[in-house]
Amino acid sequence: MHPVRTLSINIERHFDDVAAFLAEPLNYPTWATGLSTSLAPSTQGSGAAPDEWIGDAPQGNVFIRFSPPNTFGIADHWVRLPDDTVIYVPLRVVRNGAGTTVSLTLFQLPGMDDAQFEADAEWVQRDLVKLKTVVEAE
Repeated sequence: MHPVRTLSINIERHFDDVAAFLAEPLNYPTWATGLSTSLAPSTQGSGAAPDEWIGDAPQGNVFIRFSPPNTFGIADHWVRLPDDTVIYVPLRVVRNGAGTTVSLTLFQLPGMDDAQFEADAEWVQRDLVKLKTVVEAE
C-alpha cells in the first residue's frame, strides 16, 4: 500500500459542465501541465495501444488511457511512462451545491522520497487551480 494524498478544489460551475470538460482528453493540456503539454490520439505504429493517447510530458512521450465519458464524475486516467511503468490517477468530479468539487488522488510511488511527493502534490494543486480558472472562464 502506498502513502496517498487527495487534493481538491471547488469550481463555480455546474457538475455537468465540469464532468463534460474532464471527459474530453483534448482539454487536459489546457490545465494538466504535469500530464502533458499536448495530446494526440494513438495511430498505428505509434507504440500506443488503440485506446491510448500520446502525450508530450516532462518525462518524454507518455501514453494515456482515459476513463470513458460517464455520468458519475469519474475521470480517472492511466499514464504509461517510457519505461512501461503505469501510474493510476483517480480523478473525481462531485456535485457541491450549485458548484463542483474536483479531487485528484496522488500516490507516493516506490522510490519517491517525501520531498518529491510533496513537490508532486504542490504541482497537482497548481494544476487544479489552473483547471478552476479554465473551467470558470468558459
